[in-house]
Amino acid sequence: MSTEESGQEQPDVKASEVAKIGITGLPSSGKTHTLLKIIEMVEAEDIIVGGMITEPIVFRNKRVGFYVKDWMTGKKRKFAHINIESKLSVGPYGVDSKALESLGVKAIQNAIKEADLIVIDEVGKMEVESPLFVKAVEDALDSDKMLLLTLHKKSRNPLLQDIRRRDDVRILEVTPVNRNLLPYKIMKLIKGELL
Repeated sequence: MSTEESGQEQPDVKASEVAKIGITGLPSSGKTHTLLKIIEMVEAEDIIVGGMITEPIVFRNKRVGFYVKDWMTGKKRKFAHINIESKLSVGPYGVDSKALESLGVKAIQNAIKEADLIVIDEVGKMEVESPLFVKAVEDALDSDKMLLLTLHKKSRNPLLQDIRRRDDVRILEVTPVNRNLLPYKIMKLIKGELL
């Protein structure tokens, strides 16, 4: 292979070396907690983080729903709640897909353009019901940016199956045993110190 040919292939090699990591685990295993710890560590290194996270809505010590939050702007909206009347429901929660699309999807699209690291929490049962969300996740996966996703462990949704099959995404599971050390391992992967 000539130098010119190898020079042309270099960007592809570089893109495939960008860390794309899926964090999975059972419900309440600490996926979001792990993600937030990694974001804290990454931002301490002056890496720009963008994308969406979900936050539980707790009332009288009981989870009653979820907010979707744009990490870069700090804006958040209620997108799933026990009191939301919706054709779309997952478990006890009615889902407001418009809230997810107007805030969460835009946060992902904005992160693809402006962030160094895209975060998506979570690719789960509620979120994958939105075609706009699915498209935004696919665009993030195909971008040349670092990516951190939290993934529903057992869903057979086509998007989740595609993510699990991708060669360029490394899937790591959060467990009670590794929960405290996993953020440090993922930080090393982001910095390219572990393969």
